[in-house]
Amino acid sequence: MNIYVLLKKTFDTEEKIQVSGGKIEDDGAEFIINPYDEYAVEEAINLRDTHGGEVTVVTVGDEESEQQLRTALAMGADQAVLINTEDDVEEGDQVTTVKILEAFFKDKEADIILAGNVAIDEASGQVGPRLADKLDIPYVTTITAINIDGETVNIERDVEGDVEKLETSLPLLVTCQQGLNEPRYPSLPGIMKAKKKPLEELEIDDLDLDEDDVEPKTKTTEIYLPPEKEAGKVLEGEIDDQVKELVSLLKSEAKVL
Repeated sequence: MNIYVLLKKTFDTEEKIQVSGGKIEDDGAEFIINPYDEYAVEEAINLRDTHGGEVTVVTVGDEESEQQLRTALAMGADQAVLINTEDDVEEGDQVTTVKILEAFFKDKEADIILAGNVAIDEASGQVGPRLADKLDIPYVTTITAINIDGETVNIERDVEGDVEKLETSLPLLVTCQQGLNEPRYPSLPGIMKAKKKPLEELEIDDLDLDEDDVEPKTKTTEIYLPPEKEAGKVLEGEIDDQVKELVSLLKSEAKVL
């Protein structure tokens, strides 16, 4: 089985984001595998161990994205591909990423492609479904369980706190939600083995694309941090008095009544 995982480098969830001049300052910041992509990597490894085959992790990013690919290899993936856009794509969006991935997959025989449900930095959830549409294969988002029997795939997916059960077939793209599995930590032997596993680096020229092909369709006009939360108010006194004061505050200050 040919299993692929789409992976993205994102800020460490413990990082405090700094914005300067309308741009996010990333100098000295710590980066990790997008947490939802970790579920995809773990499930890909589980599928390979059950059905055989190989797991290939793929990312579109810069040279430093190699670190996150090596982490996925240390978790147990077999090989990795870095599509380095650092010198060719000054500004990109989800359409840019999908165009690059579409070119990468055009000569691949992928049985299943797994991705995170969303990336924690932009949270658009667009790349997986857009890619499946371009590849003309079925896709299911926010999966929490998957079972493959031959060409038949039974899936459970999260739908606003409930569960939807679906049956589909390979080839297939799925996006992974929390609850699907518990991602493993890379072991020391895994980290050592990862150093010897193949990691291929490509550029958009290698995919027969040029800069005009990957022009973004959207433009970021402004980036800013949300306002800091103000201290809350504690209401005191009898319950009736607290209710009256609360209603008054909702009208005069919050202006929601």
